[in-house]
Amino acid sequence: MKALITGATSGIGKSIARSLSRRGWELILTGRNEEALKELQQELGNTEIIAADLAERSEVFKVYGFCREKNVDMLVNNAGYGIFGRFDETDLEDELNMINVNITALHILTKLFLRDFKKRDSGIILNVASVAGFMTGPLLSSYYASKNYVLRLSLAIYEELRRAKSNVSITVLCPGPVDTNFNNRAGVTFSAKPVSAEYVAEYAIKKALTHKLFAIPGLTIKACAIGQRFIPHKLLSAVTYNVQKAKERTDGDGR
Repeated sequence: MKALITGATSGIGKSIARSLSRRGWELILTGRNEEALKELQQELGNTEIIAADLAERSEVFKVYGFCREKNVDMLVNNAGYGIFGRFDETDLEDELNMINVNITALHILTKLFLRDFKKRDSGIILNVASVAGFMTGPLLSSYYASKNYVLRLSLAIYEELRRAKSNVSITVLCPGPVDTNFNNRAGVTFSAKPVSAEYVAEYAIKKALTHKLFAIPGLTIKACAIGQRFIPHKLLSAVTYNVQKAKERTDGDGR
C-alpha cells in the first residue's frame, strides 16, 4: 500500500507519515523543505520525496505527475496554514498563498486522484480540515473559510461516492487545537490545551482505514462540532471572536 502525504515535514503530516510507515505502507512525501524531507526519508525508509511549494499551481501538478504511475492507494491532503488578524489588516499576498495551499492545491489533488481511484474502484482520500470548518472565525477569517471549503467539499464527494456505490472512500479530519507549528505560523498562542499530533494522526488513520466520513478527535471537539448547530450565527461569531482574541500575542514583535 502506498500513500501520498502533503505537508509531511512537520505536525500532523509528519505524524501521519510515521503512523503509516509503522503499518508497513510505502510513502511519497511532499513539502517545501527538502532537507526536512530527506531527514524523514532516512528515518522511515521505503519513502520517496518530492519538494514542492503547493502555493504554486504548477507545483501541485508536478506532484501529481510524479505520483501518477506509482499506484497511490491513499491521498492525505494535510498541507495548510492560518493567518491571524483583522481581515482588512492581514497581508493580501500571504492570504492568497494560504488560499492556494489550503483550498486550490487540495482541490486539484482531490479531483485528480479521485478520478484515478474511481477508475480502479479503490482508494482513500483523507482531507485535513479543522473544527473551524464548522464555524465562522473572526480574526482567522480566511483560515476558517478555507476549512469550511475543505469540509463541505469532502461531504459533497462522500455523497457522490455513496450514490455511485463506489469502493473509494473519503474521510475529513476535523481536530481542535493540536501541538504543532500552526500557531507559530499564524502568530497566536493556544487558548486551550492542545492534543498531540501523534494522537490526532493515529485517530485519523484509524478512521480513514475503516472508511469513516468524520474523524473528530476528542469529546470536547465533538461537542463543539455538534453544538454549534444550535447556536445563532451572530452569537457564535461573537464567541469565536473572543476565543481568537484571547490567543493574540502581545510580545515585542506584535505576535
